Amino acid sequence: MNRFDLDSQVLDFIRRTERFSEGLGPDAPLADVRLAYDRMCEGFALPHPAGLRRRDGILHAHNPDRTLRLRSFATPDAIPGRVVLYLHGGGFVVGGLDSHDSICADLAAGADVAVVALDYRLSPEHRYPAALDDVEAAYDDLLDSHQAVILAGDSAGATLAVALCLRLKRLGKPMPWAQLLIYPMLHPDVGRAIAGPKENAPLLPAASLLNYWRLYTGREPEVTTDPELAPLATQDFAGLPPAAVFAADIDPLAEDAHDYAEALKTAGVPVSLHPGRGLVHGYLRGRATSDRIAEAFSDVVSALRGFAHSGISL
Repeated sequence: MNRFDLDSQVLDFIRRTERFSEGLGPDAPLADVRLAYDRMCEGFALPHPAGLRRRDGILHAHNPDRTLRLRSFATPDAIPGRVVLYLHGGGFVVGGLDSHDSICADLAAGADVAVVALDYRLSPEHRYPAALDDVEAAYDDLLDSHQAVILAGDSAGATLAVALCLRLKRLGKPMPWAQLLIYPMLHPDVGRAIAGPKENAPLLPAASLLNYWRLYTGREPEVTTDPELAPLATQDFAGLPPAAVFAADIDPLAEDAHDYAEALKTAGVPVSLHPGRGLVHGYLRGRATSDRIAEAFSDVVSALRGFAHSGISL
């Protein structure tokens, strides 16, 4: 594993993470996989910052056929008029409001902005584009009551954030204020990391990406032309919102983040790229156990604060 030049604290984070899935083979029942993931997230959860308010609720105004569960986080000093719609990771298959509760709480407190986490539908019970449809409905609801919505997410959630931007552009709907993306999956060839130098990266080997694709789409992996499934399939990035893109260097998805940042830059969209040197996929959970991860998380918070408190006065 340490052929990737991981420092000792990141190595400890990886080992601790892997212990939660010991005994689960590639054909393990999905219920067992989800339970192990939830336990792992709970094992890394931190107490909420003092003074933070948390509230569970539902959104339904733009989706009369079903309700969408959400959880909001805010400090008393949260900037008015702006909100972050946070989309959790988990390969479109695992995760929910509890899995990223601690992360959302720290983002809200650190950036002094309200954060709303969405419990979008998971695959394979609800395949593409169900999750994206839920994200669009939640975005529309939040935009009704806020002057600006910032999209944020990690892994699959970051993918959904970019996909929503492209859908909004296609439909001619208002754009988010900004996008904050953490190790997104964006390339139209989901298998491009196979046989590459990061094929067997810890915590997210490239083969896992193929399995997530199968569960999310119900199809065998293929090179897609659908930008709402794989955003780098599009050739037109003009007009998308400013972005902060955070890669994990030791991750088969690292090139996705770099390619997206370069595409935005070429299209004239303001973008910052954080390469995440020495970091692995899923590093957000390790912010209290690794100095390197803590520094990266601080950069995420700073970028979010910058977006939330910049521009026009509200």
